[in-house]
Amino acid sequence: MIVWKRHGLVFGAGTLCILVNNGGVSPLWITGLVLLAVGGAMRWSLARRQRPRGGHAPVALNMPVEGRWIAYNGPATKVPSHNTHSHAQTYAIDLIHVPAAGPQAPPFTRVWPFGRRPDRYPTFGQPVLAPANGVVVATAGQMRDHLSRMSLPAHAFLYLEGFVRGLGWPCHLWGNYVLLDLGDGVVAGFAHLRRGSVRVAPGDRVTRGQQLAECGNSGNSSEPHLHFQLMDGPDPVTARGIPFGWSYRDDFGAERSGVPQDTTAFTSHNTSLF
Repeated sequence: MIVWKRHGLVFGAGTLCILVNNGGVSPLWITGLVLLAVGGAMRWSLARRQRPRGGHAPVALNMPVEGRWIAYNGPATKVPSHNTHSHAQTYAIDLIHVPAAGPQAPPFTRVWPFGRRPDRYPTFGQPVLAPANGVVVATAGQMRDHLSRMSLPAHAFLYLEGFVRGLGWPCHLWGNYVLLDLGDGVVAGFAHLRRGSVRVAPGDRVTRGQQLAECGNSGNSSEPHLHFQLMDGPDPVTARGIPFGWSYRDDFGAERSGVPQDTTAFTSHNTSLF
């Protein structure tokens, strides 16, 4: 497993062999192709190994945010929600803050501007809360908050950027993050956090509702948002995803439980209905 986790290095070495080769079909070129094939196979097999075993009941939690939000790439619409089991993202969800009144996020553009500063988005700086009592097992907090990728050329760049980031360590994909052990083999992951906002350290015990950090735009992120997921271990490269649910109110005031459908606007209601 330790070797398989290094698939990015194998793939990168293969790419480098092909790029520096200037002799046509040469031993270096063939070596590069072999390394690309081996690295790709390692990544595929690792992601396949992360398929959930099934049968795990959704874990009832408080929402990790407060206020009005919209769900994207969530498990209520499709599983795996992020189109892959890799990095334990089977049941992950992305949350974007959409206040009922006040400034809204800039619109998606065709060409220009290529990207915007993250502080132009209402999600940026929103508090990220512990959805249950737990112990912090890992954090990262010094990756920069980059410009948004909310234009056609920037979106194309995002896909290439995401592929490259996926070959590295979890912090390259997740940006700044917090991993919180909730007990009973369940670990919560919070990703794309704001640089310098992480308020906890490994070993800290936190209580439900305690602020952990702020939403940011670090890592593989198109715009400021919170990526949230549960998994059965502290290593997202080898863990499997776990389903979850929370209580919330829709825009008509109805109380619901579970996970909102994609593009659904809802408000946190942190009293469990399970």
